[in-house]
Amino acid sequence: MKHFHTLDDLAAEVGREVALSDWVAVTQAQIQLFADATGDHQWIHIDEARARSSPFGSTIAHGFLTLSLVPRFFDTTMVVEDLRMGVNYGLNKVRFTAPVPAGSRVRGRLVLKAVEPIAGNGLQATWDVTVEREDGGKPACVAEMLVRYYR
Repeated sequence: MKHFHTLDDLAAEVGREVALSDWVAVTQAQIQLFADATGDHQWIHIDEARARSSPFGSTIAHGFLTLSLVPRFFDTTMVVEDLRMGVNYGLNKVRFTAPVPAGSRVRGRLVLKAVEPIAGNGLQATWDVTVEREDGGKPACVAEMLVRYYR
């Protein structure tokens, strides 16, 4: 876990990889729960028998399930101590570049791309986030994420 005492300490990391999370398993049970929560019951996610004959050979996680793991990667890799709150401000770009088969493990690679001051004694950070799949040839997801931090 990386500790930053202030937002200025975090801002000094622009252009650097700030964190690499531990591996996180993506199970069929999680995929089913996500399908139930979102109403996205496409067979490639939930029908294990049918998915075995797909090009992926098994069920795969929803792209948005993969993306939804990003806050976990932040929470488990870093903390800014002199912080009132941090909020997800949105995404500029997101691409799901490779599937995440059920039973895979993924991790997040977090690079601080830019920071800028914002009203309310805060800082907006632009993060390049790469979700890697263990033994995967290319990232499962790449995203440019905006986070607003307030002192």
